[in-house]
Amino acid sequence: MTLPPAAALPPAAALLFLLIGLGVRFPGGNPDGADTVWMVGLLVVGLPIAFRTAAGALRGRFAADLVAALAIVGALLLHQPFAGLIVALMQTGGEALERYAERRASTAVRELEAQAPRIAHRLETGGLVDLPAEQIGVGDVIVVRPGEMVPCDGVVTEGTAAVDIARVTGEPVPLEGQPGVSLRSGSLVLDGPLTLQVHAVANESLYARIVELVRTAQASKAPLQRLADRVAVWFTPVTLIACGAAWYWSGNPDRVLAVLVVATPCPLILATPVAIIGGINRAAKRRIIMRHGGALEAIAAVDAVVFDKTGTLTLGQPEVAAVETTGAWTPEALLRLAATVEEGAGHPLARSLVAAARARGIESGRASAVQEAPGRGVSGMVEGHHVTVGSLSLIRERAPAAAAALDHLRGGRTGLHAYVAVDGEPAGQVLFADQPRPGVREVLERLRSQGLSRQVLLSGDHADTARSVGRAVGLAEAEGDLLPADKVAFVQRLRREGLRVMMVGDGINDAPALGAATVGLALAQHGGGIAAQAADVVLLEDDLSRIPEAVGIGRTTMRVARQSLGVGLGLSAIAMVVAALGYIPPAAGAVLQELIDLAVIANALRAGPPVNFSS
Repeated sequence: MTLPPAAALPPAAALLFLLIGLGVRFPGGNPDGADTVWMVGLLVVGLPIAFRTAAGALRGRFAADLVAALAIVGALLLHQPFAGLIVALMQTGGEALERYAERRASTAVRELEAQAPRIAHRLETGGLVDLPAEQIGVGDVIVVRPGEMVPCDGVVTEGTAAVDIARVTGEPVPLEGQPGVSLRSGSLVLDGPLTLQVHAVANESLYARIVELVRTAQASKAPLQRLADRVAVWFTPVTLIACGAAWYWSGNPDRVLAVLVVATPCPLILATPVAIIGGINRAAKRRIIMRHGGALEAIAAVDAVVFDKTGTLTLGQPEVAAVETTGAWTPEALLRLAATVEEGAGHPLARSLVAAARARGIESGRASAVQEAPGRGVSGMVEGHHVTVGSLSLIRERAPAAAAALDHLRGGRTGLHAYVAVDGEPAGQVLFADQPRPGVREVLERLRSQGLSRQVLLSGDHADTARSVGRAVGLAEAEGDLLPADKVAFVQRLRREGLRVMMVGDGINDAPALGAATVGLALAQHGGGIAAQAADVVLLEDDLSRIPEAVGIGRTTMRVARQSLGVGLGLSAIAMVVAALGYIPPAAGAVLQELIDLAVIANALRAGPPVNFSS
């Protein structure tokens, strides 16, 4: 007969047998019948615990439930079913609490795979043929329509379009897709269409590698050793020594069982889950979701933090940082002309430019003969002037005489630029920057005061931009031009150095690093689904100040859990000595152990939110 695992048996089963036995014994006065009921209950509930613990011991895992299993076996052999059933009740109850505290149904990989493009449009002699993406080969020519995701890495051979690459690199501004530009799978074509020549098949393209990185990071992440198991490493041998001493002094097996019963580490089994459930509830009230109990233990111990840039430390919405002119126009006049012609454009930089003009109180006029070049910019007539705003390639096409001067005006600087030509002459440029979030410096300082002295910025954006943002927020260490695999490698390197790393991110490109870190923290409101699924901790509000708050909740919770363990194990140690001397029989020891459990639970409940008696 195959016995079910202990985790499959709810504590309600043990409690049911216990209550039925009490009903048989009181008031009917049938102790033998009660013992029979309790013995059946102990066989049904207790034996699976013993078998599972023995199997774990054979694999070298000596966890907190070893003493409980020994107590259950001892109660069976010595026909002390009442004491054994109470131990089984506490064991299954603790396991139920742990399952509640640690329940996690991460669907990160499944969601990533579900979002992957399934169909590709291959260009053949007779026209477009729809095929499963995995059937596309290197060298094939495919067409990606507006609103579709690029299914394979490739080079644009025809067409121009704005391409959203935030999923891949985290950069907030769409890429200008045009002939010769390489596009990664997972990029989203906003307008178009685009024709690409494939240079990597679907299962070898970047999006597939991101999926595999998330899968590998989650699978290779070593499970956190529970606090209870760490304490059990020394408490279990102490208990066995006490049992040996009781047998040596008395030769009475009942004393040995009594020692096992009072030493059953219910404080170990109960204290941490109760405190963790309280900490999870406290965090949830602050809109901080701890996805499993291990997240609380992990975040309490972190000593390094790695941040994504775009959308995490910055707003993820480039704003006008400066307007530079060649002298023929004032900055205000140039911004008015540019905002007027950009009024109806759909590009994110166009919206930022129009918003900047309005914020400065600049009234835009009316544009006519507007021609938009998808992903590159726009031109039109404003107050009798022909105005072109956009990329340098658009300037070369529609105002070629202005291109060289505007390229010189840029001066080799990186970042986001929109060039402006008026009547074919160079007029100036508008510089954009993704602004740091308000209060970032204060958040970083609070984290430093909590012991997170190693703070790093990682970004898929240009290295110069990453370093510039790092300086703006007070981070000395910043790395740019990183793909998702590079972020994972950086996090793993920090962990190999002995650091316990918290990764903070918000996008799909951060998901692998979130999974690889000691604890991953995602900003769900800004970035959404996949990052939140890959993370251990999720902030439901777009508020970085909740990060040090989450660390504080984790540390408070674990401090209360340790206090509860100390009180419970101290009381159990005293009871072990008294039981070894023969003053506590097994049944009384089981009741005494439950009183100790109540004290432990009462203390552990302090980790939860305060009770509002007025509600």
